[in-house]
Amino acid sequence: MALSAAEKAEVVKSFGRTVNDTGSSEVQIALLTKRILGLTEHLKINKNDTHTRYGLGKLVSQRRRLMRYLKTDNLELYQKVIKELELRG
Repeated sequence: MALSAAEKAEVVKSFGRTVNDTGSSEVQIALLTKRILGLTEHLKINKNDTHTRYGLGKLVSQRRRLMRYLKTDNLELYQKVIKELELRG
């Protein structure tokens, strides 16, 4: 469920403003999306894992808050992130 260093580096490279940019909203949204997809696959196999389901809900809420912030701050970047991550807007 946790992302490896190589996976994080790949996401930061594709969404970051610089090579070491891990704090920008778009990078955080991309990292959360990657974690959410992994947990979703885990829950397809382990349907009764309530602790993971709780954590998944928290991650989805955190991503939603970040996306709301990005939408008010920079609409063009928000639309670009939605398109690249194939999220609905």
